Amino acid sequence: MAKPRIDHDRLFKELLSTFFEEFLLLFFPNVYEHIDVHHLSFLTEELFTDVTAGEKHRVDLLVETKMKGEEGLIIVHVEHQSYAQRTFPERMFLYFSRLFQKYRRRIVPIAIFSYDEHHDEPSSLVVQFPFLTVLDFRYLTVELRKLPWRAYIRHDNPVAAALLSKMGYNEEEKVEVKKEFLRMLVRLELDEAKQRLLFGFFETYLRLSEEEEAKLRNEVSQMETKEAKQVMELIVSYEQRGMEKGIQQGVKQGMKQGRQQGIEEGKLDVVKRMLAKGYDVDTIHELTGLPVEKIERVKG
Repeated sequence: MAKPRIDHDRLFKELLSTFFEEFLLLFFPNVYEHIDVHHLSFLTEELFTDVTAGEKHRVDLLVETKMKGEEGLIIVHVEHQSYAQRTFPERMFLYFSRLFQKYRRRIVPIAIFSYDEHHDEPSSLVVQFPFLTVLDFRYLTVELRKLPWRAYIRHDNPVAAALLSKMGYNEEEKVEVKKEFLRMLVRLELDEAKQRLLFGFFETYLRLSEEEEAKLRNEVSQMETKEAKQVMELIVSYEQRGMEKGIQQGVKQGMKQGRQQGIEEGKLDVVKRMLAKGYDVDTIHELTGLPVEKIERVKG
């Protein structure tokens, strides 16, 4: 079965528009220092057509704001790129020129690269002759895979927490990365909606196997008592939501097929996974609604 396509641009736009101030503070403190974050306004999406390539491109994020101590407005343009593209600097310049043509304001262009490969991404587009430099266009960049994830775990910053999932860790470090993400989530004390956004983003890009999840639980249990309790509650909370979602999907599939068997199979599949993760029979009964006797039979 083919993997479901991930809408990378939508995920990054949701994250950065929710935590735009924190994004600037984390990666571009000099920009953050000079703009007035009390006057942020998100502009409507811009759709540009590249006639030569026959493609349409949608600008990811446009933010209107002010410079501190100045009256005029400026625009911050953030573009997310999930794959390597040789002509990306040209695309950034085309966006810049068309946005400037429309708004006639100073623009701060930023590119954030999230693909897994290592590239030396340019941050400028230069057009020149031996006798003249016609264009020297520059933009700010973040190359996530090149960032050392451990350097960001002490930041109480929601963007840092979510983007740990795209930074430069190796396969052996996945469990530790998720553990540190959960610790950051506990420290941040966000409301449920924002916490769910961060958790969903992280899980999209860094998902552990059942064996790795068991290792994570073991490592969490060895942490300082109060913190271990908070992190474990977070794990259980999101696992329960996942189980409930699985039940709902099983029920919907069963209804669509028009057979009670489909509903029961959906629930029994969830029961098996919950048992594998160490849930007790009473908790499974409460979440699934299945009789205790049937759960005991599955447990065998």
